[in-house]
Amino acid sequence: MRVTGVIQAGGKSTRMGGRPKALLKLGGRRIIERVVDAVKPAVDDLLIVTNTPELYTFLGLPMVPDIYLDHGSLGGIYSGLLAAPGDAAFTVACDMPFLHADVARLVVERAGSGDVVIPRVGAQLETLHAAYRKSCLGAIEARLVAGRLKIVGFFDEVRVVEIAESEVARYRDPAIVFMNVNTPEELARAREIAARLA
Repeated sequence: MRVTGVIQAGGKSTRMGGRPKALLKLGGRRIIERVVDAVKPAVDDLLIVTNTPELYTFLGLPMVPDIYLDHGSLGGIYSGLLAAPGDAAFTVACDMPFLHADVARLVVERAGSGDVVIPRVGAQLETLHAAYRKSCLGAIEARLVAGRLKIVGFFDEVRVVEIAESEVARYRDPAIVFMNVNTPEELARAREIAARLA
């Protein structure tokens, strides 16, 4: 099964004062460069969903815009999945600096086992570190058209395969793997973690 890596870079970064989170430096590299390095070894090809492509041309990756503007992460998942040349899209957020190639592989290698393959940490499903098959497109689009943007909202219409927290923890603490950097405080914490991991 061909799996395309899709990096979601369509957010407005309001909690970061409007500065694009993906371009913030951490351990000497931009966060999005760290994301690319973690995802690339696990997938067949890679693309970025963004409405500001000029910010990411330096990566040399294909880029697609949101088809449904201002429809949040669900809209981004749809746009990336529709554009993906593969059978499925492994979708991640651009602001997750501690993604791990082995955890990405864990999800990608199971992409054929369900319509959605997704890690669970406690009560939380990691919707922006999950594989979505093309078979999800109809259910997602129906939600977008109805303005119902909660990602897990369509899960009862498709086959969902969960990956246990303990499997992720074999490679790295799930709290670190799935950490997002949304605020200046989270950025400061991430810089401390990056220094520790280095």
